[in-house]
Amino acid sequence: MASNTFGKLFSVTTFGESHGPAIGCVIDGCPPGIAIAPEDFVHDLARRATGKSRYTSQRHEADEVEMLSGVYQGTTTGTPIALLIRNTDARSKDYASVVDTFRPGHADYTYWQKYGIRDPRGGGRASARETAMRVAAAVLAKKWLQQRFGVAVHGWLAQMHDIVPDLPAGAEIDFGVVESNPFFWPVAAEVPELEARINALRKAGDSCGARVNVVACGVPPGWGEPVYGKLDGELAAALMSINAVKGVEIGAGFGCVAQHGAQHRDEMHLDGFTSNYAGGILGGISSGQDILASIALKPASSIPTPGRSVNLTGEEVEVRTTGRHDPCVGIRAVPIAEAMVALVLMDQAMRHRAQCGDVGEVSPRIA
Repeated sequence: MASNTFGKLFSVTTFGESHGPAIGCVIDGCPPGIAIAPEDFVHDLARRATGKSRYTSQRHEADEVEMLSGVYQGTTTGTPIALLIRNTDARSKDYASVVDTFRPGHADYTYWQKYGIRDPRGGGRASARETAMRVAAAVLAKKWLQQRFGVAVHGWLAQMHDIVPDLPAGAEIDFGVVESNPFFWPVAAEVPELEARINALRKAGDSCGARVNVVACGVPPGWGEPVYGKLDGELAAALMSINAVKGVEIGAGFGCVAQHGAQHRDEMHLDGFTSNYAGGILGGISSGQDILASIALKPASSIPTPGRSVNLTGEEVEVRTTGRHDPCVGIRAVPIAEAMVALVLMDQAMRHRAQCGDVGEVSPRIA
């Protein structure tokens, strides 16, 4: 199996390349009866899209979703849903200089070694363009999770290079602020500092890494599996599948290394937990607390600064990437990370309902 599909009961298969005629996905296992229209996809796709601000790639795609199947009179039917987005602003000529050269830090070399052929235009299948279909599929997941369980998934940029939000420890994130600026940053007064940093990176021909946090609120206890199919394991795999992600943390993550057991164990009372270092997951199963996940994204390798590499004939060469690229890929990763969390939660919710739907609510239930 070529692993272009993820999810067991709610499964999503994506297809298409960055500079092909279109990208798309097929969603299988979607419950019937969900109201959906093309305009429902606009908000989240616009949040992920390039060209919406001066601080991301200036590729301008319409990202208009065509629903080809699985929807009748504005409602899902339970049959496979096919979604398509046409590519309208690809500039393949920008990649003419790397047709015979492996760009360092990209998938060019590994694709060549695996398939013996590669599409050099925009990275082909390895391009973040593919993630638009994950975001589109997650529109259905987010809607179903909200309607059936009151689950809401939100993300924010938690660090850009060495800049971190000036927030008190444990402070709640104001998502109105997050959505009001192009960086998904939780402190409005700090946005000019981010703008200055991105402008400086562009001028220097460089890029920087980032950290993105995601929280899923309202997840009931019981979702996930105890050994294989752990909720945190599947979240980690889904988040790691996002382009440029090099690390995933659940809850305290690597911070737990410096903790003691008395601090980390999230003591329980009938009116709630004392902390949430576990990130809302115990033994691979949701505890009813907020699900907390964090991803680390590497600095983009598509920069105009010359670098050393090799070409198809085995010669050492100098390579310089041209075209339209993100100086910080973490900015647009926020809605993508939200999408992957929502897709995993929907699949796990359906799996839990299939096996344990008759169990119902058991006592005691911690608030």
